[in-house]
Amino acid sequence: MPAYKLICFDVDGTLVDNVEFSWQLFHDFFQTDKHRRDDARDKFYSGEISYEQWAEHDINLWREVNATRKQFFEAMSKAGIIQMNGARDVIAELKKRNMKIAIVSGSLNIILENAFPDYEELFDYVFLSRIFFDENGLICKAVPTAFDMDKKADALKQIAGRERISLSECIFVGDHHNDVKIAQAAGLGIAFNCKSDELRKVADVEIKEKDLREILKYL
Repeated sequence: MPAYKLICFDVDGTLVDNVEFSWQLFHDFFQTDKHRRDDARDKFYSGEISYEQWAEHDINLWREVNATRKQFFEAMSKAGIIQMNGARDVIAELKKRNMKIAIVSGSLNIILENAFPDYEELFDYVFLSRIFFDENGLICKAVPTAFDMDKKADALKQIAGRERISLSECIFVGDHHNDVKIAQAAGLGIAFNCKSDELRKVADVEIKEKDLREILKYL
């Protein structure tokens, strides 16, 4: 077994429980226009717009309804957003092993602020979309990630390059179809709490128990 030096995690359904797609959670809560959401999604998948443009479009739907920071937290509370079982124990063990720990996700910073308030200290690298709020709690700035879907693999390669680590020494843990390319790129791809048959096919390991401590068996 190789000596792994870097591990990257997805967020929704992996580090955080009770949410499959954070964007969908917030759209449902704010009851944004489904037709416009579907139209933007279809334009992304057909190549008409970039991922960043898609994300900006959906964030603007929240702006239109004057969504506040307080309401985002209400949505997460209503959904029961919590840390995945065993997440803290795993992070502590990885740090003991001096492994670099990263997040590569299409999720939003506010999800981590809710579930892992100290996430900036816990993780060495964080790749995800970010929204910021003004003094009135309204969205004042958005920085969509450039590293979701197939481009998640690019984030892994970027981190490995900075750390001078080979991809064979890297692990990725995720649960959905947008994790396929990065799972293939990593030396060890782990499908955790998996919701995608495509990811199951390419992963080296599948963990069905909703307990992140199970991944330690394969490190």
